[in-house]
Amino acid sequence: MNNFFATPEGAWGDGSVHLTITGIVIVVVIIALLLIVAAFVRQKNASRKAALTTKQLVYSAVAIALAVVCSMIKLFEMPMGGSVTLLSMLFIVLIAYWYGPYVGIMTAVAYGLVQFVTEPIFYTIPQMLLDYPLAFGALGLAGFFNKKKWGLQIGYVIGVFGRFIFSTISGIVFFASYAPEGMNPILYSLGYQASYLVPEAVITLIIISIPPVAKALAHVKQNAVEA
Repeated sequence: MNNFFATPEGAWGDGSVHLTITGIVIVVVIIALLLIVAAFVRQKNASRKAALTTKQLVYSAVAIALAVVCSMIKLFEMPMGGSVTLLSMLFIVLIAYWYGPYVGIMTAVAYGLVQFVTEPIFYTIPQMLLDYPLAFGALGLAGFFNKKKWGLQIGYVIGVFGRFIFSTISGIVFFASYAPEGMNPILYSLGYQASYLVPEAVITLIIISIPPVAKALAHVKQNAVEA
């Protein structure tokens, strides 16, 4: 892997590596393929009257772009990764809310890889998969609730909880050595992930539950899904 896909970094101490240009290109190609597959799945599952339109692709692209921008606006940042951002997870959840779980999950996985490319430091491939495509991909689970009452709120909670689970597993398996002496690594990882995911989730849920905001989001969904 060294010198082709990744090279030694040492940013987190011994063992961490950084993507090479070749590695970044490979990940970008994977992102593009995921988005193409997501578009194909949406079109295949849609009825003729609701076939995939340019507008729907634009809505998804804008949502991903807003998620990336908002992820850079960090209200609070943890030392080993993770931060309270300005509603960044919401925009990925919205894609799942608009177009369902399959498109939502694939798009969320692609977004996780985008996040990885912006700061491509990792220990091992399994750790990278847990922290990026799997953790962020879980946000797409929100799509399973897109037709339910309060579906956006329920889906958002489920999506964030899915990310919490994958990030916690990564913390237990790969970052246990960073736990304070005498502290259970499981409790350390649970607390670490909750310290930034819970505040952002609470802030987001409050905002999207404000009646004018909820009404505006419902209107956006109607425009996003209409043929």
